[in-house]
Amino acid sequence: MKADKILETSSSSGIQDKLFTKTSWTPVEIESIESIPKGDMPGDKVIIGPDNIKKAQTIFPVILDLLIPVLKEHPKQRAVISVFGGSGVGKSGIASLISYYLNELKIGSYTISGDNYPHRIPKYNDAERLRVFRQSGIRGLLAHGKYRKDFAQVLKDLQQKGVDSDPEYAREYSWLKLYQESGRNGLKNYLGTEREINFQELNSIIARFKNGEDSIYLKRMGREETDLWYEEVDFADKDVMILEWTHGNNHNLQGIDFPIMLNSTPKETLEQRKSRNRGDDTDSPFIKMVLALEQEILISQAKRAKMIVAQSGEIVSYRDFVSVMLE
Repeated sequence: MKADKILETSSSSGIQDKLFTKTSWTPVEIESIESIPKGDMPGDKVIIGPDNIKKAQTIFPVILDLLIPVLKEHPKQRAVISVFGGSGVGKSGIASLISYYLNELKIGSYTISGDNYPHRIPKYNDAERLRVFRQSGIRGLLAHGKYRKDFAQVLKDLQQKGVDSDPEYAREYSWLKLYQESGRNGLKNYLGTEREINFQELNSIIARFKNGEDSIYLKRMGREETDLWYEEVDFADKDVMILEWTHGNNHNLQGIDFPIMLNSTPKETLEQRKSRNRGDDTDSPFIKMVLALEQEILISQAKRAKMIVAQSGEIVSYRDFVSVMLE
């Protein structure tokens, strides 16, 4: 037995035929990391290392304690977990391991990536983020009577160099600070909102899964215009859907039974993005601004999380999380 009486299975594969008891869980030895299914984001480079495994093994028994009552009480014996946190914190790896451990216990699970559900493919969404920042910045200058012809030429030069979001240049051009602050506020009102993400489609998928549908077409989104298609996924033997996504605790998201937050600092997030080859501009001033804003949004949403996991793998309270993040 891989888990001591966590579940017993009858000849039927239905979750209603599984008897759950709350006991300790013995970690399963992973024979091959490469054999673990790693979500459904095309081209995503998922890294599963010793730290990921240690963290997953720490939190998995707690997840079971939360999950089992939900499965027993749900009319279709289905549940949805979200694993959320900053970009590069290890969501994909942890979600894949949770799914692997559940499947080893004969609790069928599938990992879905929320990164498939923005309105635009990545390169167009990145361009839209930049457009929102720059448009909001210029409107801020206009609203405060700070927009001038000579400023416009300097701003154009900075934009062409890709440094108009760099705070260092605001030391040289005092008006640029207002531009950057206004742009930042505009960008904050775009990131993780319905303007950026198709929450309606994702919520529909979650609802259909929880209503017991056996087959659902899921979106696949790559980085080019032609990398957009749908794939039919068989959920007949799936009891748990695991959503791994930065915005997995967003208030626009519906049907999540328990969101799990993985914490990271902006520096750790940036290093992870570099290791995962998330573009040539991963350390640009603008990307740093986006990551910092996402961190602020995550902090504001953290109170709704059912579990907060520190980088060390320790499960921490919301109060402890806030104290660490605001140091």
